[in-house]
Amino acid sequence: MEDRYTLLKILDEGLPRVKVLVVGDLILDESYFGSVERISPEAPIPVVRIDSRSDGLGGSGNVANNLSRLGCGVAVAGTVGMDAESDRLRGMLEEAGIDTASIVDVERVTTRKVRVVSARQQILRMDFETTAPLCRPEEERIVAGIERQVAAGIDAVVLSDYGKGVCTPGLCRAVTGLCRSRNIPLIVDPKGADWDRYTGCTLVTPNLKELGEAAQRAVPNVDEEVEKSARELMGRFDLENILVTRSEQGMSLVFREGVSHEPARAREVFDVSGAGDTVVAVVAAFLSAGASLEDAAGAANLAAGFVVGKAGTYAIGKSELSR
Repeated sequence: MEDRYTLLKILDEGLPRVKVLVVGDLILDESYFGSVERISPEAPIPVVRIDSRSDGLGGSGNVANNLSRLGCGVAVAGTVGMDAESDRLRGMLEEAGIDTASIVDVERVTTRKVRVVSARQQILRMDFETTAPLCRPEEERIVAGIERQVAAGIDAVVLSDYGKGVCTPGLCRAVTGLCRSRNIPLIVDPKGADWDRYTGCTLVTPNLKELGEAAQRAVPNVDEEVEKSARELMGRFDLENILVTRSEQGMSLVFREGVSHEPARAREVFDVSGAGDTVVAVVAAFLSAGASLEDAAGAANLAAGFVVGKAGTYAIGKSELSR
C-alpha cells in the first residue's frame, strides 16, 4: 500500500474534487426504539412500548451518504414512489448534499424497511417494496438522467443492486457502455446469481455468499478457493477485478496480474448492516481520486472494520476514516 501520508492526502485533498454517481435501489430505513416489559395477551409475542423513532438512508442511499460524508460530490439515480415516504427520502438525501435530479417518480411504493428495536435487539422488521423490474419507459427515463450526469462530469459510477427492480439488464448494459466509452470506473455491489448484467464492469464487490451464488457452488472461506472462484467469474463475465469481502477473514482483491489478501480490521463486530455499502463507497471514492485499486481496497477494509462496530446502518465520515 501507499504510505499513510499519501492516503491521508487523497482523503483530505483528493476526495473533495471528485463526483461519484450512485445508481440503484433507494431504500428508506425507518426504525422504532422501545422497551419490552410484558407479553401480549393476544398472542405469545412481546409488546414493545415505543419511545423514539428515526429515519435513515438505506440501499443505494446509504452508499451515497457514505460518499457524501467522505467529502465527495455525489449524485443518485433511481426511483421513488408517489407517496409520503418519497418526500422523506428525497429530503434526507438533499440534506446530506446529494444531487437528486436523476431520481424518477414511478407508480410503485417507495422501498421501505421498518425495524422495531428493544435493548439493541431487533424484534421485528417489515418490508414495504415492489421488486418487479422497471418497465421500459421508466428504465429509459433513468438512463437519460444518467447520461446527463455523465455529460456534466462524473469521475466514477457505482451500481448498488439490492434486487428491487432498478438494476435491470437493460439499464446495467446502458451504464456499462457509457462508462466504457468514457473510461469511467464502474464499481458494482451485486445481487443474485445472474451476473450477466454486470458484464464488462471495472470491479464487482461480492461477499463470500454472493460469490458462491454466482459461481453456483459453496466457496470455502480459504484464500485459494476464493481466488479460484473469482477468476472463473472474471473470465465468464469479462470483469477486470473482483473484491471479495470475507467476514473474519478480511478481504481478497483478485485482479488480472495477481491477488491481494487483506486481514480483517474490525476490533469488534456489533452489526454488519451496510458494511458492503461502505466498502463500495470507499473504493469508488479513492479510485476516482487517483488511488490504486489495491490502496482503495485497503482504505475500504479499514472503513468496514469501523462501521461493523456500530449499531445499525452507519455511514463513515472523513474524520473517522482519517483517524
